[in-house]
Amino acid sequence: MSDPLAIFDLLLAVAIVALALATLSVRDLFAAIVLFVVFGLLSALAWVRLSAPDVALAEAAIGTGVTGALLLKTLHHLRHVTGTPERAAMRGMTPGAPVPMPVIWANAAFCGLIALGLAVAFLGAPAAGPGFDALVAEAMPRSGVEHPVTAVLLNFRAYDTLMEVVVLLAAVIAVWQIERGLSEAPAPVLGEVFEGFARLTLPAIVVLGTYLLWKGAEAPGGAFQGGAVLAAVGLLLLLARLYVPQPSHRPLARWAFVLGTGAFAAVALLVTGGGRVAFEYPAEHAKTLILLIEGVVTISIAVTLAALFHGREPVAMAPGEAPAASRSGEARDAG
Repeated sequence: MSDPLAIFDLLLAVAIVALALATLSVRDLFAAIVLFVVFGLLSALAWVRLSAPDVALAEAAIGTGVTGALLLKTLHHLRHVTGTPERAAMRGMTPGAPVPMPVIWANAAFCGLIALGLAVAFLGAPAAGPGFDALVAEAMPRSGVEHPVTAVLLNFRAYDTLMEVVVLLAAVIAVWQIERGLSEAPAPVLGEVFEGFARLTLPAIVVLGTYLLWKGAEAPGGAFQGGAVLAAVGLLLLLARLYVPQPSHRPLARWAFVLGTGAFAAVALLVTGGGRVAFEYPAEHAKTLILLIEGVVTISIAVTLAALFHGREPVAMAPGEAPAASRSGEARDAG
């Protein structure tokens, strides 16, 4: 008799591949984003089946939830800028030229080489090996935490996590620089039902995000998972217009962006000042330092992801000057 779980895993793998192909081939952008979100949810389920709950939480929260929201926001912005072909022609905008076939074939060849390299690496890997389980288990008593994934990310390989936080900081800086000169698309009016939903769910999301952060020391969770969940609080506040960023909030936002990177680097320098290698925490202070890093990194991740969704930096206006959204609306009405 066939194993039901093996059949489920096979169907899950086929569904993930089919969704990936459908996401790449569908013509409608909104449908592609919806398929991408479903693809991410099934990928998170696949990570659960592979006994990797930490990766599953990160995929569901960041790879699916926040990324899906970013894609929908981008689509809204593109539709505001271009609109229909008729409106684009009225604005004097010419349709984009089709991508040349040599570029398409070059991209296809590059993707094929990447897929071939991954296949060779997968097939060449040993079917069963000792891995690093024994080394991690041996070092766990000195790590300061009970969960091996947290120990690897915040102690044994803390440099990797520091670079991930730096990448997020660079991303929000790039987005603010790029979008400063773009027209601001008016936020969609979501109505009282959504506002009521936001008010009911915000406290639960805050509790869940804080729980994931605290639980990461001994179970699946941690800064990235908790930060992504707390970023959903910012997304709901922005969508429901319960919070509208103001130019006076920029200094606080910038401090929040660099808080995680700064605290991470400060702990490394503090440890080296004691005659140790960077991130070689003293055993008696390891848990305290790791929780400190995770706490401030969670704040930076949450604020950074919410800022990436919001996009443009609030621009200070002269007295009596109308916001960009109002000016663009007046221009459209005049046209």
